[in-house]
Amino acid sequence: MTFDEEWNRLVAAAAERKATGMRLNQLDGDGGGSGVATSSGELTVDQKDLAAVGDAAFDLRERLRKDGEHARESSNSAAAGLRGDFEIGEALSHVATRWQEQLRSLTDACGHISNHLEYTDKAHANNEQHISGLFNSVNRLNEGFDERTQRQ
Repeated sequence: MTFDEEWNRLVAAAAERKATGMRLNQLDGDGGGSGVATSSGELTVDQKDLAAVGDAAFDLRERLRKDGEHARESSNSAAAGLRGDFEIGEALSHVATRWQEQLRSLTDACGHISNHLEYTDKAHANNEQHISGLFNSVNRLNEGFDERTQRQ
């Protein structure tokens, strides 16, 4: 079998599978998430979607930090009160320590998501501005060529 024959067979098989392929974050009709599947099958989102996810991650981080601190204080206070008379006090102290470690990991992850999406938003905006500037300079260059050809 030649390369072209094999390629055509694979393309046809992929086209058949595409009809039954998986759709992510989208319902039939008007429903579904805000992500949009393009005709090439790529999922796209806009800056507003990224900003909303970044804001939600930041809000979650701040709330976890505030509520987690309250839980830490309460747990440590209870553990200290129980430690003198009951063995459960030491166990509660151990649980509170583990809770803090896990909470720190979770708040760090939320912060990372928020920061990364903010960076991504700014980077894409800078790229758009740069590309727009390149196109504007090409347009000015084309205008100069058009002006030169019209004078002759």
